[in-house]
Parts: sequence; C-alpha cells; structure tokens
Amino acid sequence: MNRRDRREPEHRVNERIRAREVRVILASTGEQLGVMRTDEAIRTAKSHGLDLVEVAPNAQPPVCRIVDYGKFRYEQAKHEKEKKHSVNKVKEIKFRANIDEHDYLTKIRRAESFLNKGNKLKVGLQFRGREMAHQEIGRAVLERVKEDLATMAHVDMEPKMTGRALGMTLSPLPANKRKLRFTAPDDHFDDEDDHDHDHHDDDDGE
Repeated sequence: MNRRDRREPEHRVNERIRAREVRVILASTGEQLGVMRTDEAIRTAKSHGLDLVEVAPNAQPPVCRIVDYGKFRYEQAKHEKEKKHSVNKVKEIKFRANIDEHDYLTKIRRAESFLNKGNKLKVGLQFRGREMAHQEIGRAVLERVKEDLATMAHVDMEPKMTGRALGMTLSPLPANKRKLRFTAPDDHFDDEDDHDHDHHDDDDGE
C-alpha cells in the first residue's frame, strides 16, 4: 500500500504489523501459506500486487490475509452498515380489531415491504371501548397477520396483551428465504412508520 492513512487503521497493514511472524492466508483462494516472517509475508503480498492485512492480532501467531486493502475496507464498511441497519431499524404497523379487507391488505403490503428491506416489525392492535369484551377478534387479526407474513418473517414475540393493546414482533427471514406474497419486488413504499394513529388511544379515524 503506497499511501498511509493519517490515523491508525482498524487493521494493521504491511509495515504497520508489529509481530515478527504471522500466519498467512491468501484471501482470493483461501490457501493457507503457513507461518512466515512478517517481512517475507509482506514481500509475498506485494508480489501479488496486494497488501498484508492483520485480521486476528490476538492469535498466536497473528493471522494475516493477503488482500486488496482498499477492497477489504469497503467490504468491511458495507458489512457493518448492513448489520447496523438491520439491528437498529424497527418499523411499526397498527391494525384494528374491526379492520376492513382493503385496509388490511394495504397494511400487509406495507409490512411486507418493511420486512423485505431487512427491518424488524412491531405489529400492534389497540382495543377501543367495548372491543375489550371481544379480544378474540383482535387475536384473530394478529394470527392472520402472522400467517400472511410467514414467508417473510419469523415471530420474535407471540401476540401479547399490554393494557388495552395487543402486540407482537417479527424479524425478517434471511433474504434468500423470503417470498413476497402481497407485493412485487419493485413496489415502493415510504419508510415512515404506519400511522393509524400514533399512540392516540382514542383515535377513531383511519
């Protein structure tokens, strides 16, 4: 690597590696090159037009990979961004016990879209007035939601009552296992949470 960063990188690279010996892996093929003197490993990396990157500094000896460091950093940053995105984003969809079919399908399509972007999903249903006497109706709605989204998500928390609200949480299945049932891959929904609305228990308007 010709240009040195102004700050210490997350991974030591080439001449910044402090160990005298390292265990070397050629990343492009996964070939184990064994334990080598660090200066020899650096020469080997440069002979491939690549860099020696320390990936396990606490191992004995430290483990290094021969890679394109620029590409390596890009892949690491991309992975961290995807991981952070999937962990931090929790979307919310709210249903009603007496929801009509059109509104139900609109919300299911929105829920599917959120899950397909890798978001966790909080599904809520607020009982209003005399609906508390017929909680089985609300439970049936959430059971239907769970079944309709079974090809997109698994249940983290089964439907549970908290006060006058019934809620459950879903996590998306791995991308290669998801199957859209209500939306097309190119359907677009905004990323705002569902607003049925927001935390107002006495809201009767859709």
